[in-house]
Amino acid sequence: MSPANVVSSSKSNTVHDLRAVIKSRVDTSETTAALEILQSALAALGEGRISDLVEQFDERFTFHDHALALEFADKPRLTDFFKKSRELFPDASLEIVSLFESGDHAIAEWELTATQTVPYGARSYRFRITLPGTTIVRVENGKIVDWSDYYDQGSSRRISLAAFFTDWIEY
Repeated sequence: MSPANVVSSSKSNTVHDLRAVIKSRVDTSETTAALEILQSALAALGEGRISDLVEQFDERFTFHDHALALEFADKPRLTDFFKKSRELFPDASLEIVSLFESGDHAIAEWELTATQTVPYGARSYRFRITLPGTTIVRVENGKIVDWSDYYDQGSSRRISLAAFFTDWIEY
């Protein structure tokens, strides 16, 4: 296994700025493929380009959101998940804190900020969300075959998102 490549950014760097940082610090050998694909996927996610994001997944993949206990293995359902997330949190912003790579795996430490609007009678309340998390991907043949997100479910305020994708059993 090759040594891990590490790229860090300050909080002031955006995903766009990070592209230049990665290109200047990481060589272009085959071992950087996972890092470049993860960076591109997170940029598409952060910019709301859902179709560009989903195109980076292999036809046979697994997506895990461990905080919400959700797993997807088909692109239409994954697309719906990302679109619903964008609908519920339209001002969501994803900032990459650091990137790591080892072989066919890449890891991104990130911080998500968003606002949740909750109706309560005739009023609506807005709650600011700041959520640190981690994404780990495994890449094969230039496509994502495994994606795992890890963050604190309680502070994410994303349980309403999970409800759209959970099959409820009535007893």
